[in-house]
This record gives sequence, C-alpha cells and structure tokens, in this order.
Amino acid sequence: MNEKIYTEVTGQGPALVLIHGWGLNSAVWQQIVPKLSEHFEVYCVDLPGFGHSCHITPSSDLQSWCDAVVASIEKPAIYVGWSLGGLVATQAALTHPEAVTQLITVASSPKFVQGKNWTGIKPDVLALFQSQLKDNFETTLSRFLAIQAMGSTGAKQDIKALHQILKLRPLPQVSALKIGLELLERIDLRDQLEKINQPFLRVYGRLDSLVSHRVIKSVDQLAPQSQRFILAGASHAPFISHREEFVSLLLSFLAPQDLK
Repeated sequence: MNEKIYTEVTGQGPALVLIHGWGLNSAVWQQIVPKLSEHFEVYCVDLPGFGHSCHITPSSDLQSWCDAVVASIEKPAIYVGWSLGGLVATQAALTHPEAVTQLITVASSPKFVQGKNWTGIKPDVLALFQSQLKDNFETTLSRFLAIQAMGSTGAKQDIKALHQILKLRPLPQVSALKIGLELLERIDLRDQLEKINQPFLRVYGRLDSLVSHRVIKSVDQLAPQSQRFILAGASHAPFISHREEFVSLLLSFLAPQDLK
C-alpha cells in the first residue's frame, strides 16, 4: 500500500484526524467538521478501498491501515475513530505514539465480536454479511447502515443521513468491505488498552445495537486511565444524531490545552 490515502483538510489549529467506520467514508463527518474546524486543522481521511481512496487495494492487516493513515497526516495529531475507525485510531496510538497526541474512540470496542465473558456482535451475524457481500454488496451495505442507526431516538433521519453520505463518495471496493468485516471479526486489542498513555476518551451511544452498553464497564477495567461518556439517546452514530452534544463533548475533553 504505497499510495497515500485521500485526505481532506479544513481549518487551522492543532491537527485533528477523523477516521470513519465500515462501509462509509470521510463524508460521514460533514455535519461536525465546520464547528471543529473553528478550533482545529481537521483531517478527514478515506480508509484504503473506501471513498476517494477506492483506487487503493487494502491490506488485510490492521497495522497497514493504521500506517496508511499516519503517513497521510505527517504530523502529530488528535485521533478520533468511529467504530472500525476506532480500532485504526487505537492501533495508531499504540504503535505510533509520537504521532497521536490524544485518542478518542466513538461507538467502538477493542473486540467487536462476541466471545467468552465478552459482549459483542454474534459471529454468525458477521458471517451472514460476509456471505451476502458476494450476492449484492449494495443491499448488504444498506442493511448494515440501518443497523447502525437502529435504536436512536431519530433512527429514520439517521438512516437517511447515512445513505446520503454514502452517495457523496465513490462506493467502496467489495474487497475493502470484506477485509473490514474480517478485521471486526478477528481483532482483539483488549490486552493492549492499558498501554495507551495518551489522554483517552471513549464515547458511546446508550442505545447502540453494535457496541452494547454492557461492554462499557468491561472496558473501564481494561483502560482505567481513560475517560468515557455515554450519550443517552444515541445509537451507533452519535455525531449524526446528537451532533451538537457530541461536538461540545469533544471540545470539553480537548480544552483548554488545544483550544488556546
């Protein structure tokens, strides 16, 4: 993966990187970028095989995705990762500590799939999506977007917004979708969370059906140095359903050091 991934830069100030989740692209952040760019130099990246980075063939290795993002920024920055993007951001904090000044994960988990004494997505659900990708990836993608908004107090509006965002960039490669699901299935960063030394905030939606609120206390124990906040009426995309509250939360966490 030698080519640089697509990066869109807006605003001035400390660098802040926004990393999207599975199936979507950097346009998912469009509603909060204007406010964040008042305080930060905001970098919206398209992961390999997604959005305007669709010409790049993604590796099946999380580290390669992480390296691609870090290489595209070329300066220390605050990393914000949503869902699968949270795994990428966390990996960056662990393996490129000089590049990540602060870490914020949104509706993310160090281990997405269900396991012994661990709440997560049932393995057969991910297997079903993998199988359906072969038949009609656009329909499969649409179904997954619906699940991401499910439970939110404004679910219908959120689903509509996610579908509109998907259309703002080229559709992702099927291979990228497949690899993304494989990463969600096999990556387990639980034992490494205690090694994160940067200021670390975890943001959750109380009604999230993909990252259950039941996993939050488990992560509290794995990363006692972190802070966490739960948005009561939000599901898997709190920066869409509760964008003003979400932005205020980020600015509060990052102040006063980065907002001077």
